Amino acid sequence: MQPSHFGAEALLFAVDQMKVAVLIDGGHLRVVSRIAGHHYDPDFIEKIAHACVDGSETLLRALYYDCAPYNGKVKKPVSGEELEFKGSDSWLRELAQRNLFAVRQGVLKFRGFKPKKIPVTGKDLTDDDFKPDFEQKGVDMRIGLDIANFAHEKSVDRIILVSGDTDCIPAMKHARIAGLQIVLVDFENHKPAPELLWHTDLRRHAGWPS
Repeated sequence: MQPSHFGAEALLFAVDQMKVAVLIDGGHLRVVSRIAGHHYDPDFIEKIAHACVDGSETLLRALYYDCAPYNGKVKKPVSGEELEFKGSDSWLRELAQRNLFAVRQGVLKFRGFKPKKIPVTGKDLTDDDFKPDFEQKGVDMRIGLDIANFAHEKSVDRIILVSGDTDCIPAMKHARIAGLQIVLVDFENHKPAPELLWHTDLRRHAGWPS
């Protein structure tokens, strides 16, 4: 039996599709989305991942990088009273169960308190003049390792990157040398660092999901 004309066209379309992986730096996306007034949850993140892929591409996997909320007891900077941080990572576990999603977790470290306003003035400082300072550890490394693995395995044609961190540049350069294309995603009212664009093949604007 001869294949139908429709079947041949469908096969050609499938062959022409470029396989892509979407890599999302959660810390970066959370900041730009909340500035734009969006509620940040697994549904929103999933929509963003698919909005980054255009019609000529097939999504192999979406990788999301973030840290679970900090849990622990610390001393307030002025009064010395105990402050307890409690948070749940259930939303990260929920996201990891979504189709085509994988979650890579770093660790959130408490680095003390920092003043809300600089310079610090006034003698009658209170705890309310300070805010907790947290630092993500291990997220950049995991993004870089995954980019390097995609470059080595050649399992995708393009890496679509949602990040504003210039620490990704060495891994981006490695992937391009290996023959992969790097697509850097930006959003409304957000300009990526020039250094990131220097090592990007395509710049893509993603609209906010409704």
